[in-house]
Amino acid sequence: MKRTTVGGQAVIEGVMMKNGERCAIAVRKPDHTIELKKITQTSITDRYALLRLPIVRGVVSFVESMVVGIQTLTYSASFYEEEEAETGKFDQWFENTFKEKGESILMAFTVILSLFLSIGIFMILPYLMTGFLEGRIANHTVVLILEGLLRIAIFLGYILLISRMEDIQRVFMYHGAEHKTINCLEHGEDLTPENVKKHSRLHKRCGTSFLFIVMFISIFFFFFIKTDTVWMRVLYRLLLIPVIAGVSYEFIRFAGQSDSKLVNMFSKPGMMLQKLTTREPDLDMIEVAIQSVEGVMNWKEYVEAVRNGEIED
Repeated sequence: MKRTTVGGQAVIEGVMMKNGERCAIAVRKPDHTIELKKITQTSITDRYALLRLPIVRGVVSFVESMVVGIQTLTYSASFYEEEEAETGKFDQWFENTFKEKGESILMAFTVILSLFLSIGIFMILPYLMTGFLEGRIANHTVVLILEGLLRIAIFLGYILLISRMEDIQRVFMYHGAEHKTINCLEHGEDLTPENVKKHSRLHKRCGTSFLFIVMFISIFFFFFIKTDTVWMRVLYRLLLIPVIAGVSYEFIRFAGQSDSKLVNMFSKPGMMLQKLTTREPDLDMIEVAIQSVEGVMNWKEYVEAVRNGEIED
């Protein structure tokens, strides 16, 4: 199987695909037509060589992915917003005060809030919930493993909870369409809805796998925190999160380019987790994903190059 640099994300009734600086969002509108928006996303790593270093680039990539993800979700949701309500006094004040900078400020606030909630729920909360075991279980390693298992359990519970929502179920179907389309492309087959449909909805470079690896690797890193002060343990956990995210990124990046048995073994849990965050899409959803790919690359030239042996694994 040939590897590509194409990655994506499911959005509201659509799919976003990214290939280098090229980004495209395809959305199935309420009138059933497909709206395709192409944008250029230049990474800050292109300007600063230091940010391209291993581990560091993973942290930058994670933050940039969050920003792009929120932007694309906001864009796709705009097609399905109900009639706007009357603008409140705070909204008027915000628009008048910040004017054209308002959207950027709101986006920054959303990203910061999302990070704060994610870290609080999935990193700090499990520690606080297992903290009482420190005095009851002498083995520090056992306590850390229990904390890690609780962290994974909270994450699984969160996914299972939101997967019951009808809108999220459709997002998961588009997530499946995204993976199937990329898998079809990497197998060198023409991107037709029928071809894409037969491929797997799981992929090793998925963000779901990344989040699982973050939680798994955190058990190893937190093992080196040696302090009896609760607030210092929390602080050290917070300081280690960028390192954990960077290491997890490097693993996912390497796993996406490797078919070794060892890498596949470590990738398996994250792949299995994708069975919860993806659903089998219908042909209309796959058509949206294909158009999104067409917005970032000429897939016909790519497939032809694969068939001619011009692209190596």
